[in-house]
Amino acid sequence: MDTDARVLPGEFRMLVFGTNYSPEETGIAPYTTELTEHLAALGAAVTVVTGMPYYPEWRIQEAYRGRRQIRETIRGVEVLRFRQHVPGRQSAGQRALFELSSLLNGFRALRLPTPDVVLGIVPNLANGVLANLAARRYRVPSGILFQDMVGLAAAQSGIGGGRRVARVTRALEARVARHATAVAVVSEGFGAPLGAVGVPSERIVHVPNWSHAASPTLSRDETRARMGWTPTEQIVLHAGNMGLKQGLDQVIDAARLAARRRCRTRFVLMGGGNQRESLEAKAARLPNVSFLELQPSERFGEVLHAADALLVTQRSSVGDMSLPSKLTSYFVAGQPVVAAVAELSATALTVRQSGAGLVVPAEQPELLLGALARLAGDAELRCRLSNAGPAYARDHLSRDAALARAVRFVTSLVAPSEQWRDATGVHAGGVR
Repeated sequence: MDTDARVLPGEFRMLVFGTNYSPEETGIAPYTTELTEHLAALGAAVTVVTGMPYYPEWRIQEAYRGRRQIRETIRGVEVLRFRQHVPGRQSAGQRALFELSSLLNGFRALRLPTPDVVLGIVPNLANGVLANLAARRYRVPSGILFQDMVGLAAAQSGIGGGRRVARVTRALEARVARHATAVAVVSEGFGAPLGAVGVPSERIVHVPNWSHAASPTLSRDETRARMGWTPTEQIVLHAGNMGLKQGLDQVIDAARLAARRRCRTRFVLMGGGNQRESLEAKAARLPNVSFLELQPSERFGEVLHAADALLVTQRSSVGDMSLPSKLTSYFVAGQPVVAAVAELSATALTVRQSGAGLVVPAEQPELLLGALARLAGDAELRCRLSNAGPAYARDHLSRDAALARAVRFVTSLVAPSEQWRDATGVHAGGVR
């Protein structure tokens, strides 16, 4: 804390454009929230321009419905909320309306007092555009934090009409990144596509996400009993958003195969999203598929810890467009991870680096079942993977280290001539 405080200039004012923010508890919101609250605790005056909370249900939360604009102060951060268009279904056209409404709302923030630095949180490309415009309007430096790569997402996520607009989206994303003072990426895999569109490597900084799951207070057996999971079932849990990108149809297909073979495997899908209703319909007659609402933050880690395997899935087309935020919590939970994702994706790379899980090709339910059977029959493998996750989280995903790195990124925008250095003070080179 003291080290961070010394690098913040006096009367430091920061303007952040980020569509997702507290009280949303999953996805990108917790990271934006914790970063801005941390900066506020260090003495910065932080203003966040955001929308009404809607994620992961893609429905504005009841307490915020019918409001066009709200000004709040949340744990020292000034939060300006504007009502945005929230699509009930995902398509390129609906996504464009979503982005446009965020952009138009953000224009109102260009009348705020002059900040020292501006930060835009992407995958909402409107935030990157607004950060560029605000930097030009106020004549201050700006940074872009890439949680996802929007151009790649348009082509890879499966949203209707996405491929048709991918070229335009990539061009705008490239322009946003090139006009920023510097960019931060949560996955080192994002460095290559940014470099390919002309962002110099010395302006790309690796700022990983961190784990924010609370440590369990109940034992594993107590949680399983509370959830109604029997000791003899293999519980395979997917936690988080149920959208097109996740390709969760492959889980329903795997469950159907498991039911035919009378495997003692139960697939549990916990969370919400625009595909949940469709998935529930497809699984209606399957006795080995359960759906859960997203658990409160104080219980979330307990549920993860009580599972036998933690599942992350993506469509086979998803490569370096995103890194699922759930992985940080999965590693801390201390249970094996099974990733049904593209072989060369950022997700596959991270799971292999962690040593905490198995990777199988996306959209191949037979191979997914094979990996789960391997886990069920190999106690030594389960133990090795379970121990590797928390160790990786301690070494690479600690909150303090990640936030310190994020603070150094923000303050380096104010003094861009200073060479970026990693935690040891040594220039990291390439994606830093």
